[in-house]
Amino acid sequence: MNRIPLRKRLLVRLVFASVLIAVCSVAATAWLAVATTTRALRQEQGQALADDMDILAELSGYAATHPEWKGVESVVRALSAKTGRRIALTTTDRVPIADSARRGTSLPPRAAATVDPLRTDTYTEHGAQLGGIDPRAVGPYRLTAAERDKLDRYAESQRNCYTRLGYDMTVTRIPSGRPLLTDDEGLLDSGYDTGMCRSDRLAVPTPTEQRALDALGKRARPCLNRVGIEGDAFFGLVVDVGDGSLAPPIIAKYAKIGGATVQRAAQTCIDDSRRAQLDPYVAPVAELFLGGGNDRATPRWNMSPANRAKVAGTAGLVLAVTVAVSAVVATRLVRPLRALTEAAQQPPDQHVRVPVTTRDETGILAEAFNDLAERRERLEAQRKALVADVAHELRSPLTNIRGWLEVTRDGLVDPDPELLGALHEEALLLQQVIDDLRDLAAADAGTLRLHREPVPADELLAQVAAAHRVAADAAGVALRTETEDAAWLDADPVRLRQALGNLVANAVRHTPKGGSVTLTARRDGADVVLGVADTGTGISAEDLPHVFERFWRAEKSRSRRTGGSGLGLNIVRHLVVAHGGTAEATSAPGAGSVFTLRLPAAAAPRDG
Repeated sequence: MNRIPLRKRLLVRLVFASVLIAVCSVAATAWLAVATTTRALRQEQGQALADDMDILAELSGYAATHPEWKGVESVVRALSAKTGRRIALTTTDRVPIADSARRGTSLPPRAAATVDPLRTDTYTEHGAQLGGIDPRAVGPYRLTAAERDKLDRYAESQRNCYTRLGYDMTVTRIPSGRPLLTDDEGLLDSGYDTGMCRSDRLAVPTPTEQRALDALGKRARPCLNRVGIEGDAFFGLVVDVGDGSLAPPIIAKYAKIGGATVQRAAQTCIDDSRRAQLDPYVAPVAELFLGGGNDRATPRWNMSPANRAKVAGTAGLVLAVTVAVSAVVATRLVRPLRALTEAAQQPPDQHVRVPVTTRDETGILAEAFNDLAERRERLEAQRKALVADVAHELRSPLTNIRGWLEVTRDGLVDPDPELLGALHEEALLLQQVIDDLRDLAAADAGTLRLHREPVPADELLAQVAAAHRVAADAAGVALRTETEDAAWLDADPVRLRQALGNLVANAVRHTPKGGSVTLTARRDGADVVLGVADTGTGISAEDLPHVFERFWRAEKSRSRRTGGSGLGLNIVRHLVVAHGGTAEATSAPGAGSVFTLRLPAAAAPRDG
């Protein structure tokens, strides 16, 4: 550890990274909180104000077109669902009219607005007139169907006239039902008056409007007399289509009589009289309550010195906790890594293990290190055993050959054919061991050569059975083959005969006289399954996992002549793996053994 510079140690780097992340997180969080909160508050405040104006406009329009509040409940609930706010209407003495909240829910401490279409807030109400009367409150000025149809014909005729002259006009209808001709700038400008399309029919009040104007004059006359305007007053219609509304009638005859004071007083008389005239046609005054809206003070973000101190203190606390937690976590991470380093630096022949104290990534790493050490120890033991077994397997035939040659040289034995045959057999055994080792070395190095060709499974079994028929008959063992259907393999026939031959030779060797060895082949989906089953002595459960290991014998006392070299089954497994297949063994003591080779199937070759 002393060789590692301080700045490169894992503990230091972890703590530094944690502190840097904490500082960036605190700074980014503080900035994001300020920016997001400020923006959200502004948006919420603007949206709440817009919603309030829309709610007030909708309810004022309802009151302007209905003489009572009956039926407003559905409007209130629809507005509440649209804006997400509680909306309640009460009379001026707090008697409930409609409420979107559950029955029994208390009202906010104060009303948000008063809903009175005859006295509208001209600064917050959409489309309100300067007189403070909702333009949708038309009352007795509403035209009949016949009057609307007649004026519609006049308006359409005049619009067509202007269209022929190249002017684009639009017919606009005001709340009372009267149509008006407008252009892009609003009401029809006198500049369009060419004399050809001039018509006063649209400017003449209808009988309904005239009756309402006469009634208005009768109501306003006493007040006008009191402010100094004597005699009859002529009332006409003034239209403002900037917002599509009907402006209140004004005095035309006395428009320039008296000063500004008299004119303002006269206008007040007319407004009061018009409110009295419209009062029977509009709903009573109501109080509007908005839950969670104007009854609370607008939240604000205040980054005062006290708040800055709180943010700084919180940031410092977060940093302190981060450093402490990082130091603890880093120490716990570094401790097993140090143990792994010390274990890896020990001599290889000691195969040191490290204790596993956690179940996290470092614990898994420690387990992997221990498994690696265990595999190294096992491989070292296998290597030593392999060297000893190879030496033993080579020494036995060489010793026999040397002994016979020495006694022959000394003249103790004549070199007769029987002696030469024995020496030849020992040489063959030695050559087989060498060939087996060569095959294993090629398989381990991945250089085992295969000469693939289409191979019929039934012919392969027949060839293997024919090659071992004599040995099986000599041992008194019945050797037979069974094939279910035609199955083909894309394989090296020589190597497969070698693998199956090793299995059959082992089966015949371990099957008592009167037993049987069966070779089978069948198709299983995309595979061909080759099997060698015997009725021999079987393999114990503790020995079964080792049958494919090198130089393994179930009975250690057996020699090569009685128990084989211990390389045959290992060669079988390598040959099958080289063909892309698997080798398995199942057995029970006294019930025989079954060796199964599963290899990829191939399509039968076309007759050419």
